[in-house]
Amino acid sequence: MLDELLKFFVVLFVVVEPPSLVPLFATMTEGASAGYRRRMALKAAAISLTILVVFALTGSWFIGMMGISIDAFRIGGGIMLFLIALDMVFAREEKTTPEEKAETRRRADISVFPLAFPLISGPGALATVLLTFGSAEPDPLLYAALIGVIAAVVGITLLFMLATPWVMRVLGVTGANVVSRVAGVILAALAVQFILDGLKGAFGLGAA
Repeated sequence: MLDELLKFFVVLFVVVEPPSLVPLFATMTEGASAGYRRRMALKAAAISLTILVVFALTGSWFIGMMGISIDAFRIGGGIMLFLIALDMVFAREEKTTPEEKAETRRRADISVFPLAFPLISGPGALATVLLTFGSAEPDPLLYAALIGVIAAVVGITLLFMLATPWVMRVLGVTGANVVSRVAGVILAALAVQFILDGLKGAFGLGAA
């Protein structure tokens, strides 16, 4: 169980990318008070945690209702995570569009959009929790531990946002980009493993 929890933590952490959120959060809260930054960070973390946990517990039921097998979702989710990894390694694109940035400047509350979604609990994170919970044994203790991992990643993300001024001084934009590219390589390997597991299950290859 420990190996499964560690793998889930690594994948979710790499997908959410807390260090890469720091420059974005700094830009979105530029000129704002420390109280405002703290309030937005706390609210975004709470909303993200709720979204991820709800999707983790109900996602398999939802895709089952749509007639999608977990193996098909493994393959599709793995491909999507691999594309995210490519963006991270090779001059990744911004997670927010110019239109979203313009709306952010006009809005007083940035906690729900774009912080909670799509920056923290985005499609990659949702796919990751669904793949993990869909493949896990129906054990309440394991589910509780996996939810604990989600809470840990969101908590680390919250700490990065709260420490944005200090992190920007230490890492800077270049440092954050370096971390992002290294994480992208790890995510690419894990995404390929998701795809291979899905292919094995879909074609009945088993442990062979």
